[in-house]
Amino acid sequence: MGLASLGIENGTFLLVGLIFMLLMTGQPLAWVTGLVALFFTYGWFGGNALPLVTSRIFGFITEYSLVAIPMFILMAALLDRSGIAKDLFNGMRVLAGRLPGGVAVQTLIVAILMAAMSGVIGGEIVLLGILALPQMLRLGYDRSLSIGVVCAGGSLGTMMPPSIVLIIYGLVAGVSIADLFVAAITPALLLLGCYIAYVLVLCLRNPALGPPMTEEEHAEESVGTAVRALVAPLFIVAAVLGSIYAGVASITEAAALGVSSVLIISLLRRELNLKMMQDSLVHTLETCGMIIWIGIAAAVLVGVYNLMGGNRFVSAAILGLDASPVVIVMVMMLILIVLGMFLDWIGIALLTLPIFVPIIRELGYDPIWFGILFAVNMQVSYLTPPFGPAAFYLKSVAPPDITLKHIYVAMLPFIALQLLVLGTLLLFPPLATWML
Repeated sequence: MGLASLGIENGTFLLVGLIFMLLMTGQPLAWVTGLVALFFTYGWFGGNALPLVTSRIFGFITEYSLVAIPMFILMAALLDRSGIAKDLFNGMRVLAGRLPGGVAVQTLIVAILMAAMSGVIGGEIVLLGILALPQMLRLGYDRSLSIGVVCAGGSLGTMMPPSIVLIIYGLVAGVSIADLFVAAITPALLLLGCYIAYVLVLCLRNPALGPPMTEEEHAEESVGTAVRALVAPLFIVAAVLGSIYAGVASITEAAALGVSSVLIISLLRRELNLKMMQDSLVHTLETCGMIIWIGIAAAVLVGVYNLMGGNRFVSAAILGLDASPVVIVMVMMLILIVLGMFLDWIGIALLTLPIFVPIIRELGYDPIWFGILFAVNMQVSYLTPPFGPAAFYLKSVAPPDITLKHIYVAMLPFIALQLLVLGTLLLFPPLATWML
């Protein structure tokens, strides 16, 4: 009889249990999900079903939207290795002025501009950890506030277009990525506003948490410096997002336009060289390889699980809850938050969205709105221990006396702000969809 004799309910528990058990061995998510997929394909359907695996792989890797991902990753890699972000941060010091918490606010503004240039998260946290964290600590900023600002600001790339998270969601959910980009702007700015408000309230009440810059340091900067520092980033943002919103280019074409813009600016700044290109291309290949392997394994696993009847089982279980639709969406959000403590966002997206999005449609909700909820949720997962990639990115460049415990504790208030925004968007969907 094989595994099919277990029934779909017991089969589901076995599948989930195997995934978490194998993850505890330290194996990569791609290998784990791929192995479980092959095990269930053979065990549930027999050897004749194995060709289904190749058909699922072909269907995933031939998705045209995937072409945009390596281009955005390459753009982020080039930005990381150029001086554009460094000059932006230094030039924007004029905004810090004499305001308590001003450098932290400046860091958050630079973070949203960097997010709008690339849409890739890890590099932003590392850059801010190198540029902003030492300056805030040198000025006497509270350590926890400084760490939290860097991690939360650097994670804005999950929301701010051109977000890779939104591209993957649009690909899996079968919705317009351009519409997702439009819908994400207001929630991204809402998150930024919450972070800035939190910093200002803390520092205005207790200036010792974020001392203002001295007269000498402020005198070194000028408005002209800030304006010059903004020219290149705003040109890149306009090239990418402007071309999409104006209907001039598709997402994939805009990604290529963004790479071209960074290359041209780096060439004009005399920063473009063979080593920079080589390092950027190697980083792009490594990152894309990880995404593609996770995607292939997850696509096979979800395909096999759906053939087992898993999608109907999960849908019936969730829709069978004696609760209102908004409570059902809350349950989905809770599931995503729990998964985010242990899994990478790419795996979460590819494993859960093929099941969740049809349920959202059946409930009568807009999948674009749910995509924004998903992106905010993944921003929470980026900070939440024990997985919390933001902590490990920052730890790699933070001073030795800053431990992972310090970083996790510092992120707690910002996680609370993210959950507040998530709840607000859940209860008031027009906040995400009013521009559509």
